[in-house]
Amino acid sequence: MSILKKVGMVAIGGLLVAQFFQPEQNSGDYESVKGFLAETKATPEVEAIMKKACFDCHSEKTNYPWYSKITPVNYWMAHHVEEGREHLDFSNWANYSLKKKEHKMDEVYEEVEEKHMPLKSYTITHGELTDAEIKTLVDWGKSAQAEYKALLTK
Repeated sequence: MSILKKVGMVAIGGLLVAQFFQPEQNSGDYESVKGFLAETKATPEVEAIMKKACFDCHSEKTNYPWYSKITPVNYWMAHHVEEGREHLDFSNWANYSLKKKEHKMDEVYEEVEEKHMPLKSYTITHGELTDAEIKTLVDWGKSAQAEYKALLTK
C-alpha cells in the first residue's frame, strides 16, 4: 500500500471519529430577545426578519440546519455564532449601557443597509434579505437609535 493511500485512510478514519465529537450548541430560546424587541419597539414584521436573518448568530437561540451535525462544519458554525455574539448579543441587550445600545443600533442598521449583514456564508443557505426587508430594518433601526440618542442628551 502506498504512503498516499495510508495517509488517506488515516484522514478518513480521523474524520469518522471526529463525527462523535460535537461543539456545544447555542440552544436557548427566543424569550431571551423579548426584552430587546420590546425596548426597541420592534414590529412583528421586524421581529420576523430578525428571526430569519439575525438571531441565529446574535442571540442565545440558533436554529441549526441538518448539515450542522457534520464535523468540521459544526465547528465552523459554532465559531461563527460565538463570534457573532461577541460583537452583538440581542439576548444580552439589557446589560448594555445606554451609550452602547445607541452605538449598536447604529451598527445594526448600517451593516444591514450596506449588505454586510447577514454574512454571505449565511445567506447562501438562508437566502438574502429583500430590499423591502432591508428598508424595514433600516427604518426601525434608525428610529430606535434616535430614541437612544435622545435619552443620552437628556
